[in-house]
Amino acid sequence: MHLQLRRALSAAATSSAQFRRAISTGGGASRPPPPWAVIRHAPAYESPSPRASFLVADPPRSSHLLVPDSLIEERPAPEPGSDMVGYLNGVVSATSGDGLLLVSYMDTHAPASVVPKLIAGTIPKKPSDLDGLDVFDPDMTRFVCNPVSGELFRLPDIDGTKKTILYNSPGLLTRRSSAGQGPPDSYAVAFLREDRNRGGTFNMRRFLSRAGEWEKLEGLPSPILIPRRIKLYTEVVAFAGRLWWADLTWGLISADPFSDRPELSFVELPRGSVWAMPWSGLVQMQGVYRRVGVSEGKLCYVELSQKDPEFILSSFALDDDARSWTLEHRVALGRLSGVNLNGGSLKDAPRIGVIDPLNSSVICVIVDKHLLSVDMDMGKVLDFSPINEKNEAPAWGITSVVKACVLPPWLASAKIPTAGTYSSNKGNAETNTLSDILVRVDKDKN
Repeated sequence: MHLQLRRALSAAATSSAQFRRAISTGGGASRPPPPWAVIRHAPAYESPSPRASFLVADPPRSSHLLVPDSLIEERPAPEPGSDMVGYLNGVVSATSGDGLLLVSYMDTHAPASVVPKLIAGTIPKKPSDLDGLDVFDPDMTRFVCNPVSGELFRLPDIDGTKKTILYNSPGLLTRRSSAGQGPPDSYAVAFLREDRNRGGTFNMRRFLSRAGEWEKLEGLPSPILIPRRIKLYTEVVAFAGRLWWADLTWGLISADPFSDRPELSFVELPRGSVWAMPWSGLVQMQGVYRRVGVSEGKLCYVELSQKDPEFILSSFALDDDARSWTLEHRVALGRLSGVNLNGGSLKDAPRIGVIDPLNSSVICVIVDKHLLSVDMDMGKVLDFSPINEKNEAPAWGITSVVKACVLPPWLASAKIPTAGTYSSNKGNAETNTLSDILVRVDKDKN
C-alpha cells in the first residue's frame, strides 16, 4: 500500500481517537467500553499483530477499528515510475446486532492525483479523475471481527477469487443454540441478488460458520407480486433471526440464511414513503435521507424530509404482525434551538447518521461537520461531536460511513464461532415465531 496513504489513514484515526477520549481495546482496555458505539472507519495500519485495535468513544463521538495490514494480502504495487498508487480502503459493511462486525477491504490502484480525494472520502466528479481507477476490478478481503477482543476471522474468497466487488450489501447474522443472553455459537454472512436471467427468483451466496465455506442457493422464489425491479443497495440489518435487505424507495426483503431453503418475505415501507417510479439518484443515495435499523428490540425505519426550513425527521416501527408500520416519533429539526441547517442546500442539508440501538427516540443526525444526537420526544439535541462527513458519499453498497454497533458485556471474552461449534439448526422460539409470521404473510397475499 502507498506509504503516504497508509500514514494518512493511521494518523487520521489516531488523532481523531485522541480528540474523543478514545478507549483502546484489543490490547487491554483502560476502562470498559460504552454499551454501544458509532463506528466510522476501519483503516488498515502497519502492525504484525494478529488482532484488531478498537479506538472506541462514547456516542455520538466516532469510534475506529484498526486492522493490521499483515492480515491482508495486498495486490502487487503499481509499476515503478507510474502515476498510479495503491489504495486500500476498509469499512464496516455489516453489524450482527450483538457486537460482531463484518469488515470489508477494497484493494485497488488509483492515480496519485485522486488519492487525496479518496482519503477524504469524496467521489471524483470529473470523468478524467477516474482514468485508471479500477473501481470495478478491485481485490476484496472480508473479515468477521470481535471489536472488543480484537479477534479476527478472515473469510475465504468467494469462488476462489478476490474479484467480488459485485457482491455488495452483505448481512451478518448470529445465532445461539440455547435460550438467553450470551455469546453466539454460529453466524452466517449472506448476499442476496435478484436473478436477472430468471425472472421472479433470487440467488443467495452464504457463508455458514458451522460449514466453513461459501454456498450458492439459486432460484429462491420472489415474494414480490408486482413487476418491478428491487434495488438492494443499502447495508443489511440483522433482526429477529433474519437478515433484512432494503430498497429504501419501496420495501424490505428478509430471509433466514441458516435455513436449508430460505423463504423470502417482503414488507413495504410506510404508506407515503413508497416511490411509484424510483428516481435513479435516490436509488444510489437512498440511505442519505432514509435508514433502517434496530432499536429497543424493534425494526425501525427513519426518514428525513428535505423540505426547507423544517426538515421533518420521522421514525416508524414495524408492527408485531410484520404487515405494517407505526409512526412513533417525529420532530422538525429546523425548530431545534442551536441547530444551523445552512439554508437547506443539497450540499449542506442534514443527513441521517445512525439510529440509537438502545433508545428508539434518539437519532444521530449529520449537520454540516457535526454528528448530533437528537432526542425526538424531548425535541432537543443531547450531545454533538465533530465529524468530517460533510461531502462524503456512500460507496460500493454502503449507506453511510457511520454505523451503530452494540457492545454487550460478554463481548470481551467471547470467541468468534468456528466450524463445528453450532449444536442445533433451530433458533429460539421468538425467532421461529416471527419467521412463521413472515412466511404466513406471504402465503396470505397469494
